[in-house]
Amino acid sequence: MDQQPTIGILHPGSMGAAVAACAKQNAASVLWCKDGRSTASTERAAQFGLTPVTALGELLDRSEIVISLCPPAAAEDLAHDVAAHDFTGVYVEANAIAPERTQRIAALLAAATVVDAGVVGSPPARGKSPVLYLSGPANATTRIEALFAGTDVQTKTLGAKVGKASALKLAYASFQKTSRVLVALAVGMAREHGVDQELIDVASRRTDSYLSEPEYIAKTAARAWRWGPELEEAADTLAAAGLPPEMLRATASTLARWNDAKDDSELTLTDALKQLAQP
Repeated sequence: MDQQPTIGILHPGSMGAAVAACAKQNAASVLWCKDGRSTASTERAAQFGLTPVTALGELLDRSEIVISLCPPAAAEDLAHDVAAHDFTGVYVEANAIAPERTQRIAALLAAATVVDAGVVGSPPARGKSPVLYLSGPANATTRIEALFAGTDVQTKTLGAKVGKASALKLAYASFQKTSRVLVALAVGMAREHGVDQELIDVASRRTDSYLSEPEYIAKTAARAWRWGPELEEAADTLAAAGLPPEMLRATASTLARWNDAKDDSELTLTDALKQLAQP
């Protein structure tokens, strides 16, 4: 394995540029393609010391490892562009996309070795140290681990199956990002009625993440028959305040799948999840 491979980054957004800067510590150089990119991208690339090239083909011809970090909607189109150039190196698909899309991209890039990746955490700057989860062929994931060794990007390999890293990324994002929106709705509702500070005081008494308490899912299922209607009332209150009620109505609809578990104190986590998966 080359000790200092040449890396290509697609593209230097806020996350991509910071990740590329970390990779640069163990690379001969990090290339980026300036064709069609914004002034902000150019400034970020310069700030992190990335080397510009004029065309995608040049980047692919010179790079042994390419890291794709772009908006999720663009991930497959970008992979198609790369496939058209018959790239044969390691392609790190690090976008927040569904496992099925990652697997389609792996099939599309048949000439390359595809590593599935997911970044959990903030861009590696100002003391932040995200984790880059990896899954794919062992020889390729080992190269990516070496690329980020000793940098602010931590790596953790989940196995050889492409799609596992993407699944972990989206599972975490589904909780973390939805929770942030729920905070906005809850504070907005409380502020409309002049009790937002009291709401914050109540919440400050509990700081643990519900995501770390999966055993509570069975208790949630047993109480769903009461919680669903309560959230419908909350949705009505949001609507009256001019705030969007759809998220709470969707949550109430999800809880309805557990109506048959009413007050079932013997329900297990496995049974609760099985019921949740049934319409």
